[in-house]
Amino acid sequence: MTLVVSEEVRAAVGARRPVVALESTIIAHGLPRPRNLLVARELEAVVRQEGAVPATIAVLDGRPHVGLDEQQLERVANEDGIRKLGHRDLPLAVAAGASGATTVSATALLAARAGVRVFATGGLGGVHREWTVTQDESADLALLAGTRVTVVCAGVKSILDVPATLQRLETLGVAVAGYRTDRFPGFYLSDSGHPVDWRLDGPEQVAAVMRAQDALDGPASALVVANPVPEEEQLDPALHARVLADALRACEAEGVTGQAVTPFLLDHLVRHTDGASLRANLAAVRGNVRLAARVAAAWTGA
Repeated sequence: MTLVVSEEVRAAVGARRPVVALESTIIAHGLPRPRNLLVARELEAVVRQEGAVPATIAVLDGRPHVGLDEQQLERVANEDGIRKLGHRDLPLAVAAGASGATTVSATALLAARAGVRVFATGGLGGVHREWTVTQDESADLALLAGTRVTVVCAGVKSILDVPATLQRLETLGVAVAGYRTDRFPGFYLSDSGHPVDWRLDGPEQVAAVMRAQDALDGPASALVVANPVPEEEQLDPALHARVLADALRACEAEGVTGQAVTPFLLDHLVRHTDGASLRANLAAVRGNVRLAARVAAAWTGA
């Protein structure tokens, strides 16, 4: 697989300057046009404001790119037919010459291949509700178990089975720490209702864990830094609980299964909270991107 790393990202990695990987699914599939392109530019600008280099990742015409220029960013935001690619889809997309936006698993894999250690996203995938019946679990978890990357996120999507996801991460050997919190965040919510075993209170502490990972030379697993959305910007918990319950009932009534479940539930939340869930999502992503840039700076000594 030929990995196309932008000159700016290549130079920054080579000179050990801070770089932050950004996924592209939020651009192609997570937001309506033209807001998606504006947010993509904004997130890259946030990384630069913190003194780091943004590396938005996508596959274009069968070539994985780490770091996009303006024209490529516009393609991901505006081109019809952009696929959604997990890491399992990468060889198929490369062989077919397809274009696609990368999910958490594909972004983490390509970032690691390019030597980018820090990655910012909104929320991880995880174990779906009623897993014992559906056996539905995000590919994010297994990929992170075998990839040395630091993921700054707002926990896992609150539509998932959060305690089962935390248990699965433990089983897979993926380190999880709350950032300035003893509680695991719930994507739209500051607190999912579940604790975390470890807490980190600054970018330097995160970087120290990353160095310890390398020094111990254990399995090449990820570090998940769970950074809660600020309470004043979270989705109202009572509204979230009510709308999510309605969404789950609608999902079952309409027979939605498999990969269609997550987008169905997220779309239901956006529509039935008058966009409040989307605003909370974007607030979480902005905070994660800013923190990731600071972690990357601490990691590289910038």
